[in-house]
Amino acid sequence: MVFMTATANRTIQSRTLRLIRPHEIQEVVVERTVPEGFVAVEPTLASICHADLRYFGGMRKPEVLARKLPMALLHEGIGRVAGNGSASLAPGQRVVIVPNLPGYLLNNLKPDQCCPACRGEIEDNYCSRGRFLGSGTDGIAQSRLVLPEPCAIPIPASVPDEIAVLTELCSVSYRALRRVSHLLDRARVAVFGDGPVGYLTAAMLHHAYRIGPDRLTVFGAIREKLDYFTFAGTQMVQQYDFQSGGKADIVLECTGGKFSESALNQGIDLLSPGGHLIAMGVSEDRVPVNTRDVLEKGITIHGSSRSSAEDFRQVLKVMENADCQATLGKLIPDQYTVVSRAEDFSRAMESALAHRNWQKIILDFHW
Repeated sequence: MVFMTATANRTIQSRTLRLIRPHEIQEVVVERTVPEGFVAVEPTLASICHADLRYFGGMRKPEVLARKLPMALLHEGIGRVAGNGSASLAPGQRVVIVPNLPGYLLNNLKPDQCCPACRGEIEDNYCSRGRFLGSGTDGIAQSRLVLPEPCAIPIPASVPDEIAVLTELCSVSYRALRRVSHLLDRARVAVFGDGPVGYLTAAMLHHAYRIGPDRLTVFGAIREKLDYFTFAGTQMVQQYDFQSGGKADIVLECTGGKFSESALNQGIDLLSPGGHLIAMGVSEDRVPVNTRDVLEKGITIHGSSRSSAEDFRQVLKVMENADCQATLGKLIPDQYTVVSRAEDFSRAMESALAHRNWQKIILDFHW
């Protein structure tokens, strides 16, 4: 089926909820151009990330805030195609929003004209000429979001909205695992972190790579959180002997912040010679690492951040499985937070800062 192609360079108005300075959201109406090959999307659901809270709460360095604000926040979300749609997307069609926008699509270039990532010389989630929603360019907190068509991924009919809204976060975990996918049919894997990132990383290991409790162990600090990981073995970091306990071939660090140091170094203790350490947690400060054991064990350290459209497509296939949906559904609260105005969004962000719940906070946009 072919749908009406958007007219080149048409314009739309977007109610944009911008963070002006920490703790202050202001609505502005922005006129946005929709070039040929792009599509307008009306965001419907979004979830709040710790990265959003660091901007909102003023926890980024002053020079970073000065450079990036004012800016609309949020990069985890879904929406519906607005207006006339495009050649491949129907009006009203549900789509997942890919926040990592490649430079070649933004600048109407061939991939080999853009950068090493777009040319395939390094991984494609590291485009040096791209933009990332809610990090230097307006994010999902707006009524009309203009995206390159390949960055609006259709949601399969069997995947409900409350599961699809988790696609971005799952895609980041899925992307990190691609580094070691050739080992996952036999490797012993440990995940450090009992929060949402650790949970979804473990969920991707279980549902995408079929790793069960015999080879998957999650380390955390709070037993009530670890109890949600019914598909994996669990250990309390305070009680585990990392020097003489069981070993792992792959460790994923999903803690970030002040816990990065202990998680990374406990992971190094846990790894067998020749093992792989994948760092996913974000810290504003430098983190001391036990390089002696990294060298003596021949450990390979991988850094992994963000993802690309292909990761989204693969995750959506995994999400079609009912068992996977049941696992991911534990992260979804019973009630969503309705956002219609700047004041609603500000209250939601303040609440998220004050109450760090294990479940994700889901914003339900009523534009």
